[in-house]
Amino acid sequence: MAVIRQCLLCRPLYQIFPSCKHLLSASVTTSSRSFSRAWACSLPLSTRASTSPAHVEQKGAETDGSSKVRLLTQKLEVLGINCDDFVTPGRYHRLFCPKCKGGQSMVRSLSLHIIQDGGFAMWRCFHTECGWAGQAFAESRASYYGVAKKVESFGQISEESMGLEPLGAKLIAYFGERMISEKTLRRNAVMQMSSDKNVIAFTYRQNGLLVGCKYRTVGKRFWQEKGTEKRLYGLDDINDVPEIIIVEGEIDKLSLEEAGFCNCVSVPGGAPGKVSTKELPSFEKDTAYQYLWNCKEYLDKVSRIILATDGDTSGQALAKELARRLGKDRCWQVRWPKKDDHSCFKDANEVLKFMGPDALKKVIEDAMLYEP
Repeated sequence: MAVIRQCLLCRPLYQIFPSCKHLLSASVTTSSRSFSRAWACSLPLSTRASTSPAHVEQKGAETDGSSKVRLLTQKLEVLGINCDDFVTPGRYHRLFCPKCKGGQSMVRSLSLHIIQDGGFAMWRCFHTECGWAGQAFAESRASYYGVAKKVESFGQISEESMGLEPLGAKLIAYFGERMISEKTLRRNAVMQMSSDKNVIAFTYRQNGLLVGCKYRTVGKRFWQEKGTEKRLYGLDDINDVPEIIIVEGEIDKLSLEEAGFCNCVSVPGGAPGKVSTKELPSFEKDTAYQYLWNCKEYLDKVSRIILATDGDTSGQALAKELARRLGKDRCWQVRWPKKDDHSCFKDANEVLKFMGPDALKKVIEDAMLYEP
């Protein structure tokens, strides 16, 4: 039965992606006609090198394509596919699926194939409740992935391709008025558009790689880079931490860093007008909060989540929607201090500006267990 399971997981991916068949040469497809070949795939690399004459012939080609393989594996790791060091071009590999984690049985349900020259990869999860599949290219082409036939685009971008440059004196002064230091701006790679020096560019990164960008004018007009997947802003700051803070805007995330909290992320979009009365949708249909599902691997490790969304009606609605999805039992919520007899401060940046970093720190430390 174990042999049958391996055949199901490692069947040729050109059967799954017929349009890409021309990218695969006959020398890299697998079949069931040779058990000895399957056995060779399971041996350590050092053993395979000594038992396969083809290895000597292909050594130069693998060296030439090593940069492609490195670039490709970096792109796969952004998607959550952990290639490790044992993934070899021209072979099929069974890995843990970053989407379903192999289900309850935690099996290696993801079949991954990188072609011989390292320029192209395809994968598919064979878990019945998942089916996540996709393609990635080492060159500067888009990667495509999705569930079943619903395939989304994941564009590979760079600071140069988006026309970004370091912040100029005008925008640095703008942040200075909001008590955000140059040091914090540099650490979070906040930039500006080279074509319009009045536009702030909040770069979204994962594992150090640029994966998205949100733009903001001084007049509070917002838009996002097209063709990029939504994620939480500041994702690398919550990797393997037990407690995180979620805010409603990038400037609030920077404000909390000024108060000493780096374990903070911001939602990429605005808040809803009201709390939904419908049942919680499945992750495929939860489009408004897809960024949570895209960061599920990070959020699942967290034991305590402080919701520091805005104090207005929309901000409180966002806190409720986040708590519904993240689990109310591990959520805490801040209470913004009073501004005057009739109102409270709206968000983290307002508290930082008018009360200072120590006051903002105390607000976070005094967060209370979430109550709907």
